[in-house]
Amino acid sequence: MDTILRQSLHDSMAAKQDFYNAHKADLFQLVDWVVASFESGGKLLVCGNGGSAADAQHLAAEFVNRFLIDRRPLPALALTTDSSILTSIGNDFSFDDIFAKQIQALGKSNDVFLGISTSGNSPNVVQAVEAAGNIGMPTAILTGGSGGALAGMADLVLTVPSDKTPHIQETHVWIEHMLCWLVDEKMFGSLQV
Repeated sequence: MDTILRQSLHDSMAAKQDFYNAHKADLFQLVDWVVASFESGGKLLVCGNGGSAADAQHLAAEFVNRFLIDRRPLPALALTTDSSILTSIGNDFSFDDIFAKQIQALGKSNDVFLGISTSGNSPNVVQAVEAAGNIGMPTAILTGGSGGALAGMADLVLTVPSDKTPHIQETHVWIEHMLCWLVDEKMFGSLQV
């Protein structure tokens, strides 16, 4: 058991370090987009499936409530949470449309879209990127491995260079926390570590 634990810890830390080495500038770009959106009256729209849906909700909660400091609520919306919308679109149209239709209804060009897909191939996230792009909002993707189909679609692709799903997902949570922290830092001043 100790061997498994040590190897997992090593691989998890390596995934974060590899992401940092390859995509630090991309994360800073996403921070700038989110800050500009919030300051112009826009919002962050986030989606994903399964564990990535939970991440979308977690990220939205950190912005709407707080991350490390008490500050005004910031407008972030997880497109994964309204069961009536999700099931009506899934039933009447297709599960592939569940996020795109919400973006068409709620999205504005000064919003930012963030899709989360470990594989980079989730059809409903693919359609969401297309819908967001059609509105003119900046699009970003958190993904893993090679980035999948989404790697060639979004304006900004933050790929965790790992083929191990748990470590991709662990790194996504860290990236999401860093996004919150850095947005707070830029908007509200220096924060203590």
